[in-house]
Amino acid sequence: MGTLRRLAAVCLAAALATAGFAAPAQAAVPDGHGFVQWDGAATVPSGTWPPTTAVTAFGGGFYEIVFPGQAAKGGVVHVTAINGRPVWCQALKWGFSGSDQIVYIGCFRPGGFGIDTPFTAVFTSSSPPDSVRGLYGYVHADDTATIVSEYNSVLGGGNVVAPAGATGAYIVRFPALGTAGPNDGSLQVTAVNSSTGAHCQIAKWDSNPASQDVLVLCVDGTGTPLKTGFTLSYQRDRSLLGSAYPPKFFGYVWNMQPPPAPNLGPPSTNFNSQVGSGANLLNFAGTGLTLARFPALAQPPDTVQVSANGQRGEFCNLQAPWGYNGTTVMVRNVACYTPLGSRLDTGSFTSYNSEF
Repeated sequence: MGTLRRLAAVCLAAALATAGFAAPAQAAVPDGHGFVQWDGAATVPSGTWPPTTAVTAFGGGFYEIVFPGQAAKGGVVHVTAINGRPVWCQALKWGFSGSDQIVYIGCFRPGGFGIDTPFTAVFTSSSPPDSVRGLYGYVHADDTATIVSEYNSVLGGGNVVAPAGATGAYIVRFPALGTAGPNDGSLQVTAVNSSTGAHCQIAKWDSNPASQDVLVLCVDGTGTPLKTGFTLSYQRDRSLLGSAYPPKFFGYVWNMQPPPAPNLGPPSTNFNSQVGSGANLLNFAGTGLTLARFPALAQPPDTVQVSANGQRGEFCNLQAPWGYNGTTVMVRNVACYTPLGSRLDTGSFTSYNSEF
């Protein structure tokens, strides 16, 4: 391990060990939330809320994020690398200190080597009661499939996580969030591991009247199946942050991606809070690249998260920060890779969320 990586590891270990996590007060859904865009040197105001959110870079791909005033129990973290190369980011640990929420993330390149990179990250935590329209749920599970924290907008909790047989495979069920199917809404998944590089993907997904059932596959930096913690969020007609109306500006789209071109999922997996179902657009932009457009939604501060959909250890990131063409949000591009870093045509989930 080089000097920079040793220093990063020491700083990160000290920060994780000394963060004081005291119980915060609970509030309406969500109890606390925040998102941040880091450009490699500073936070980007248009992609950050609360505005005074701070990022500390330890070097070697390790970061601390402080969301001021957003302390909440449990919750989930999702993070997406912004890089033109094959790089992913994952959650390490999170908790609260006083009134602030503290999140630690790590970013890696194939092989599991830490690397500094721009990124976009989201934290959110909810607890009952819930009277918001739409459906929403999340789980944070450890590597044994034990639920660390969870939420279900109908039941409050009651989600189920279990090993799916193979190493690194987990089945997640969100009961009472059922829909007609075969697929309705959207998903995001993020690996949680503080000891090694890891990424997770959504392998299979079934919507049925009783539940949402999701198969999650996780691998290490070489693509070898890995037992690891993860977070998984489900949204339908609702923001990835857990709230809805407000915010008035959010959307999601599923690229089912049988090559050679993007293949939009059913209209019920393509939602735009301003225009309705089926309004978001995908365009093929090259091998492993997809341009996503969300019309009428551009309302910063805002955030974008992406997750891979496949069964070969793929991962996806943002090739560049999202931008705007009038009121249309331009995600140019969602980039997906094999575990070893070659661009690959595969499926992906993209979620856009504004604070407003």
